Amino acid sequence: MMRNTEHSWGAAAKFLHWLVAAAVLAQIASGWAAVSWRLSPTKLDLFVWHKSMGLLILLLVVARLAWRASNVTPALAADMRPLERQAAHASHFLLYLVLLLMPLSGWIVSSASNIPFRAFWLIPVPAIVGPDKEVQDAASRVHFALFVALSLLVAIHVAAALRHHFVKRDDVLTRMLPGRGGRR
Repeated sequence: MMRNTEHSWGAAAKFLHWLVAAAVLAQIASGWAAVSWRLSPTKLDLFVWHKSMGLLILLLVVARLAWRASNVTPALAADMRPLERQAAHASHFLLYLVLLLMPLSGWIVSSASNIPFRAFWLIPVPAIVGPDKEVQDAASRVHFALFVALSLLVAIHVAAALRHHFVKRDDVLTRMLPGRGGRR
């Protein structure tokens, strides 16, 4: 089933969830590699890849939010305490927020550095701020802080899913797995 139900995520939501997760992991690897690599054509290619994936993640997250807004959201586990429910809502909100802000901060870094950029070496990407070293440095610090926040939020998200599966033994994790449903 493509659409969500009151009990499970639909195929489209699952696809977008796992596609964003895979893209974020690839993005972390390409970001560390780009920053660590010695100055060379490979380093420049790694930055093009990193920036391109960042814009793709931005588009995927917007698509995911649009899909989520146009579908029912499956109910949280019935036995969750109010504080757990608030934590689940807050952590999801923060994940979406960071997943939107992080590519935007990277775009600002790229724009302020005044280096023309083509996504995936093909699509010209306009600058969203003018050239400015101070803006570039500030946006770089914000970008790194968002990376740290994203890392913590992903760790919490994964830990919560594993807790639901192995400790609480409910279907919170399985209903997001491809090919699986939840309660009917």
